[in-house]
Amino acid sequence: MNLKSLHSVHFLGIGGIGMSALARWFNHIGAKVSGYDRTPSPLTEALEAEGMLITYQDQMENVPAEVLGNPPASLIIWTPAMPKDSIQLNYFIDHGFKVKKRAEVLGMITSGMPTIAVAGTHGKTTTSSMIAHLLKSGGKNIAAFLGGLTQNYNSNLILHDENGAEVTVVVEADEFDRSFLHLHPNTAVLTSADPDHLDIYGNDSLMMEGFRAFIALLPENGRLYIHHKAYEKLGISKTAALKVKQYGKDQGEIKAENVQAMPGFFRFDYQDQKRRIDGLKLSMPGFHNVENALAAIAIALDEGLETEVIRQALTSYKGVKRRFEIWVQEEDRVFIDDYAHHPEEIRAFLTSVKAMYPGKKLTAVFQPHLYTRTRDFAEGFSESLSLADEVILLDIYPARELPIEGVTASMLLEGIQAPQKSLQRKEGLLDYLNSTKVEVLVTIGAGDIDRLVEPIANWMKQHENQV
Repeated sequence: MNLKSLHSVHFLGIGGIGMSALARWFNHIGAKVSGYDRTPSPLTEALEAEGMLITYQDQMENVPAEVLGNPPASLIIWTPAMPKDSIQLNYFIDHGFKVKKRAEVLGMITSGMPTIAVAGTHGKTTTSSMIAHLLKSGGKNIAAFLGGLTQNYNSNLILHDENGAEVTVVVEADEFDRSFLHLHPNTAVLTSADPDHLDIYGNDSLMMEGFRAFIALLPENGRLYIHHKAYEKLGISKTAALKVKQYGKDQGEIKAENVQAMPGFFRFDYQDQKRRIDGLKLSMPGFHNVENALAAIAIALDEGLETEVIRQALTSYKGVKRRFEIWVQEEDRVFIDDYAHHPEEIRAFLTSVKAMYPGKKLTAVFQPHLYTRTRDFAEGFSESLSLADEVILLDIYPARELPIEGVTASMLLEGIQAPQKSLQRKEGLLDYLNSTKVEVLVTIGAGDIDRLVEPIANWMKQHENQV
């Protein structure tokens, strides 16, 4: 299928972070883009402002006539989040339309262009957006499909120039539903290989097989940049053809030295077997983000970027929405929001926050994401949250799941060793914060906790007497 010859592309679930990036790409190359989503959001409103037709009712009369009237020149892209009884989805399947999952379409795009794919349980969005920003800053013609909104470009898609230069695709390779196995990478990054999505994979061992299958997609002369812990866990063996480089803060061929946690940023030196770059500044803080930067810098160097270009690009990198996003940074009060939703992500985030603000009381508000994940990793959640001085738990955000008997946020409470801990409702959170001492406050989670971020930031700026 020649994607550039399509007249119309219709998305089912267009408001998703990955789907909307794909919609923007098709809009950029000249296709007429339309779509359905259940509810309006800032993202769907942005797509409409960019000229896409979006409906919020799952009815066939809302589908553009040019889609319905020309099946051969139309493509339907859907997300597994769509309900199986969707009127539109079933109509398109029953009437012979080309119906593809988002992952399949990304596979088609990457099959025709050099591709850098970033996989891993944690760090995909940050690492892929760093790589894209460094390469674009260095003059490379890239198209980047990202799983978050970059602060530098205010988008989840970084567009390539239609100037005839070869386009390199940078793509976030999602392990959920084994989606990343549709891709065709020439270069791959594997940031981590911790168990997750056990509702899909069944167990840790089968998930590791999924990561090995992803690595096997690389051609013989491909390049793999892999965190040393993932390398050890997966038992990757080097071959003469496949170029494998391990990285890590203090282990691997690519390392960070002299790492310093400062209020609002990190400073470090990059070191590999041949090259060194001293005094790099990363404004997206975190020990884990320093490691993500190592992979991005190594790729940029191997793509031919000069050292000073990389230094300036890294300094100008502003990060991704909801990834270590600092909303308030004042001498006596700090507020940071993060998307962490796995015990290891929480551990990395809280460890970095404590290093940045030593001696300050750390209050963590956590909203668990998914009943299955809460059940499968309850002990890990309690252990990692215990790094905070006070933990405030909100109810579980169910996302695509139905409740599981006995699985609630309260099951984490007993194992949390923080001096202060409590369960609170979202609606009463600000009232509760008024009653407790707040110095460094963080919100954590992948659900709808993001709706509390702006109100909390405003509250913190207005309530000087609370710290």
